[in-house]
Amino acid sequence: MYILFEGIDTSGKSTQIALMKQKISDIIVTHEPGGTSFGKQIRQILLDCSLRSKRAEALLFLADRAEHYETVIKPNKDKTVISDRGFVSGMAYAMAHMDIDFETLLQLNLFALEETLPDFIILFITNEKTLIERLGQKGLDGIEQRGISYLLKVQTSMQKIIAKLGISCLEIDATQDIDTIHLQITNYLRTAL
Repeated sequence: MYILFEGIDTSGKSTQIALMKQKISDIIVTHEPGGTSFGKQIRQILLDCSLRSKRAEALLFLADRAEHYETVIKPNKDKTVISDRGFVSGMAYAMAHMDIDFETLLQLNLFALEETLPDFIILFITNEKTLIERLGQKGLDGIEQRGISYLLKVQTSMQKIIAKLGISCLEIDATQDIDTIHLQITNYLRTAL
């Protein structure tokens, strides 16, 4: 079972994944970018935002995704794998940052993932007020420095991508308290698994 936890920065994905790991010890938890040793190097380059080419940035995300699939997702296809981000984020961030059409981006991602899409997606949706509050409590990486409107545009793209592909999805109001969100996720996964 391959499950993506998707959402923009500070939406609470990582907190909920940590809670899931405490509750279900035999799940495999990973993340993109950076879920492999190769991916850690890619992640650092991407978060520094030192690249001038938007295409180079998109291709690095795809390289990370292909390596992540080959070394983490594929070998564990008989287990439950929860990934903090995946191809939905990759597509949404690319679409918000550069002029590329949906179909081209989808085909590139399917190539990187050997045509494998997740079984379920948990999508965390936040609002401008909560996003401003949470970003104000941390140092911003290069992607977060692109601004609130950019991140909200990414969030809208995530919703559209998931709807277009018809993947089973639980949309979470990320402005709720942690325990309420956790209960919604565990109830959804209990019925899904």
